[in-house]
Amino acid sequence: MSVQPILKSPPRAGRRSFQRLMRITLTLQSLTILVQAVTAGLLLASVPDGRAVHSMLAGAVLLCVLLNLGVAILAWRPGGGSPRLILKSIPMLLFTLVQMALGYARVRELHVPIGVLMFGASTMLLIQAWNGDRPARDGEAS
Repeated sequence: MSVQPILKSPPRAGRRSFQRLMRITLTLQSLTILVQAVTAGLLLASVPDGRAVHSMLAGAVLLCVLLNLGVAILAWRPGGGSPRLILKSIPMLLFTLVQMALGYARVRELHVPIGVLMFGASTMLLIQAWNGDRPARDGEAS
């Protein structure tokens, strides 16, 4: 007679729920960074409330990045996932903090390019999150 474990580990179900949360937070993060780019355009075009809206959205970007990092930590520790999600999320937090400091110091020469880099990185992470669980098709590199 074989002994069945009392507590079955739920890595598959847990990973799927954390993967869903990661997709949601990365989508929110990418959308907030995109809206932040639009408000940056308003700011550069000297729209009167552009600076206030852009500053307010900086907090929203920080919140989304922190949410994403939190989900990555939960996916790793209790969820049994890979710590690579954390290693991919930490640079976004660092970029966000640097970006906020440069923005408040009004250093546009660095603020704008780092914003573009952040949007590209967030989009790349978003694509990886949405395509990460699909098996490679014949002829595709894995």
